[in-house]
Amino acid sequence: MVATAATASLFPISSPQPDSGAKNPGKHGGCLGNVDVRGIKSKSTSSNGLQVKTNAQAPAKVNGTRIGVMDGLKTDDISTSSAPRTFINQLPDWSMLLAAITTIFLAAEKQWMMLDWKTKRPDMLVDLDPFGFGRIVEDGFVFRQNFSIRSYEIGADRTASVETLMNHLQETALNHVKNAGLLGDGFGSTPEMCKRNLFWAVTKMQVLVDRYPTWGDVVQVDTWVAASGKNCMRRDWLIRDCKTGEILTRASSNWVMMNKVTRRLSKIPDEVRTEIEQYFVDTPPVIDDDSIKLPKLDENTADHVRSGLTPKWSDLDVNQHVNNVKYVGWILESAPQPVVENYELASITLEYRRECMKDSVLQSLTALLGGEGAVDSGGVDCQHLLRLEGGGGEIVKGRTKWRPKFVNRFKNINQFPSESG
Repeated sequence: MVATAATASLFPISSPQPDSGAKNPGKHGGCLGNVDVRGIKSKSTSSNGLQVKTNAQAPAKVNGTRIGVMDGLKTDDISTSSAPRTFINQLPDWSMLLAAITTIFLAAEKQWMMLDWKTKRPDMLVDLDPFGFGRIVEDGFVFRQNFSIRSYEIGADRTASVETLMNHLQETALNHVKNAGLLGDGFGSTPEMCKRNLFWAVTKMQVLVDRYPTWGDVVQVDTWVAASGKNCMRRDWLIRDCKTGEILTRASSNWVMMNKVTRRLSKIPDEVRTEIEQYFVDTPPVIDDDSIKLPKLDENTADHVRSGLTPKWSDLDVNQHVNNVKYVGWILESAPQPVVENYELASITLEYRRECMKDSVLQSLTALLGGEGAVDSGGVDCQHLLRLEGGGGEIVKGRTKWRPKFVNRFKNINQFPSESG
């Protein structure tokens, strides 16, 4: 009875049901188990698939002292069934899902903060291109693309260089052809041009800069094309400040077709004209044509000469000639240092005469219109020539206009104007 009471205290058992026909006194309603040879009564219980077998034994005496109430609790057979399939334990790993959501949120937040979405005036530009892919606007005639001025695109003055702006012009021109569905397997060539081994070559470029953007500014570039004579095409650009809508730069250019095999100029085939003329805009150039006749420039008339200029492999484009933007850097190599340090480039006109190949060695010549004394005036005009070294053929002829930088406007004043002034 003591053993039964002890066992019942830990494992409650139901009251025995009367059974008139029972012959086994150890059988109580099927709740008690077997009795082994030692007289130990065992009880087997189950709960949710867990079977526990308990043994109880009468307390033993040691030196006449009763010790223990139970010999112990022994688990003979334990089997665990798999947990039932529920909605909770079938969900994915919450930590991985949370990490993915956080990554997406941070990327979106970073892109959002790169642009100033809050306009400051109702007339500001709100037609932003947040990802910089560009798109066709103005009834399909104008291509528009945004650019953020990077830290590696600015110079010592903390403003974008003229080469940076011209790279943006070139990029939008190619993307315009691509977005219009006219890009073949060439560098800006249409499918019909590719069939005839033709590509575009610029013959004249005019760039007028009203203000240079600085690091972090976002500029919007618009470009479109128009007919220019019988066998030429004109392309114009406008660069605006995305925040204010202010026009920063105007540019206009003339293009002709050249045969990739013969390296000679070509007429525009009728098939090519059919492809491109539907995108022509009947508008005047954004810059008046600079047709001023310049005097001949050579080593005898040049004020500054820089020789030994050679193109690098990275200066070549896919048509295997020097990229036209590279010529700007070479021309400025011979610009007088006082002009470069105290003035900023306000406009540049380039006339491309012939190709420059990878093995060419060039010479850059610059003459100040008005002589060396012109540096002290309010503005400086320069004439440039880029030619093959040794009296070779002309590559590019150019003209630049320079205006004083901001700090140079106060060179006759001992100190900068006060904030109140």
